[in-house]
Amino acid sequence: MSKTYKVVGIGNAIVDVLTQSSDDFLDHMGIEKGIMQLVERERAEMLYGAMEGRVQAPGGSVANTLAGLGNLGLKTGFIGRVHDDALGRFYADAMEQDGTAFVNPPVPGGELPTSRSMIFVSPDGERSMNTYLGISAELGLEDVSEDVAGQAEIVFLEGYLFDKDKGKEAFIRTARSCRAAGGKAGIAISDPFCVERHRADFLTLIGEELDYVIGNEDEVKSLFETDDLDLAISKLATLCPLAVCTRSGDGVSVLQGDTRIDVPVEKVVPVDATGAGDQFAAGFLFGLATERDLETCGKMGCVAAGEVISHMGARPEADLKALFSEKGFL
Repeated sequence: MSKTYKVVGIGNAIVDVLTQSSDDFLDHMGIEKGIMQLVERERAEMLYGAMEGRVQAPGGSVANTLAGLGNLGLKTGFIGRVHDDALGRFYADAMEQDGTAFVNPPVPGGELPTSRSMIFVSPDGERSMNTYLGISAELGLEDVSEDVAGQAEIVFLEGYLFDKDKGKEAFIRTARSCRAAGGKAGIAISDPFCVERHRADFLTLIGEELDYVIGNEDEVKSLFETDDLDLAISKLATLCPLAVCTRSGDGVSVLQGDTRIDVPVEKVVPVDATGAGDQFAAGFLFGLATERDLETCGKMGCVAAGEVISHMGARPEADLKALFSEKGFL
């Protein structure tokens, strides 16, 4: 029986709000250049009001991956939480316009505002991100439709949502509903600091509930508290049927059982590294969803990541399918 969705993602629904700014402006506003910092509601509203000529786009790690999969023509759905305010309605509509079903309606009433990241782009291209987590961090069991998860061939979870128990519960329900209906469930580890805060729960989730896991070298080493990457990767492979570790300019390692495939990457100087991991996941999951061999999945991920770092923004601008065809993948 065919499913409604090739891939369903669950993650933070964050509106990216971008503006150009001078270093003097950053100093004046007390914004630390070139990093991402979390801000409270009052500061978020003050920074938002100070942004001139702002441009808005739907963001969030898994949402960016789904945009890449939509670029590749797959039917996708997104489980996220936005408020019924102007930004929340913008987010839901923008996801639908990009070809991803936004399965939960915006939440009315006295809840927190829609999450947003105020991004100040300096003349040298550095991005200074000020993120207000808002309502998306409150995602819980009530946001997860077992029907939606069960209608997914693949579900993809975002590690950032692991900071609250309700997020963990939502993950487990989503993974179990998908797998019970014959699908595959996996996660992007997302953040080594999140791993440090919830290591035991991460290891339990990966070992007991998931079919695949994608992480970068820092996240994988943090998971097993070691500086030995090969040791960490091999441990991850014993824990989960399919383990994927991205190693920046050193390529990607894909492990399934006793098989290890190392995929090299064409080194390029990034214009904007934002979204590289998200688009790697899009390329890799496209390969998985269309039953390519694991080496091709890894190569697809590398090509998608290479495309997104060649321009500003966390979502692909080129036709990824055309790029895959050029490389002989399709």
